[in-house]
Amino acid sequence: MTQEVLFDIVGKSGVITLNRPDALNALTLNMVRLMKPVLAEWATNDAVEHIVIEGAGEKGFCAGGDIRALHDWGKAGAPEATGFYREEYQLNRAIKTYPKPYISLIDGIVMGGGVGVSVHGAYRVATERTMFAMPETGIGLLPDVGGTYFLPRLPGQTGAWLVLTGARLRGADSFVAGVATHYTPSDNIDKLKAALSAGGDVSAILAAHHIAPEGATLPAQQGDIDRLFTGDSMADIKAALEADAASGKGGWAQQQAAAINTKSPTSAAVALRQMRDGIAQDFDECMRIEMRAVTRIMAQADFYEGVRATILEKDGAPNWTPCQDIDAIFAPLGDDDAEDELTF
Repeated sequence: MTQEVLFDIVGKSGVITLNRPDALNALTLNMVRLMKPVLAEWATNDAVEHIVIEGAGEKGFCAGGDIRALHDWGKAGAPEATGFYREEYQLNRAIKTYPKPYISLIDGIVMGGGVGVSVHGAYRVATERTMFAMPETGIGLLPDVGGTYFLPRLPGQTGAWLVLTGARLRGADSFVAGVATHYTPSDNIDKLKAALSAGGDVSAILAAHHIAPEGATLPAQQGDIDRLFTGDSMADIKAALEADAASGKGGWAQQQAAAINTKSPTSAAVALRQMRDGIAQDFDECMRIEMRAVTRIMAQADFYEGVRATILEKDGAPNWTPCQDIDAIFAPLGDDDAEDELTF
């Protein structure tokens, strides 16, 4: 059986390789459980100066969580349906608070759970093959893995735009948005890894291999994003997009409105609230917010309908069931729940 995560100490680097290339390295519960103790051991291992995480294969760093498994656990009422998230969030927090430099080489697709094991590290290196997205609203989920914290802190309304439309950022735009801290060509990754393994100042090594990316489109869109995604309700944002589209100059706005209309209305409302509430909260509180919300979302119909329409039957025609009480999704879970056990 293929090991889903590979661990190696190469020179001064503790190297984690997500090793499910045929599944674009989608994150399983087993992978989460394998990574946590190794990170804990390397945190106090003097032979390891820093962590490098990468994905096997040429297409994906990590394309998200194992959605099919989550669907099946939820349908069966298995504890893993929410237990997966709790353990994943513990791993996200461990990365956020890691005492040594943590370097993500996001040379490929990075979505959902893959974002959680990369973006919270101190350093994220994009390439021309990077493709970042948080598309959870399209399958009735929410942008979690710490998205409540990091997405509202992207420039302007970039976070709201990304989660509501499922828009994708290529490598140059990932760097411009701050998802990545550095950019280097894909064919330079091996040289960068070799330089890191030799040890030394990580910031200086990454700076030496960084080049200014070309071809970013986000700067030209930023004004429209900030102008049209400022509303505090989905009704406000849709109205702004529709008004802009009706002006005769709003082709881009019309595209965004069309994209939003394909998403779960419940998930979109939840995601927007995450963007508005998360900016005022610290990381731990954002993770508690996500544990509450994902527990409620997993108990509703839209996730299962979204998976059916997108992954199982692939008809692209989900029949959403909007939730009328978004506040209830964010309410504390109660004393019997482990929402506060998001520690390493």
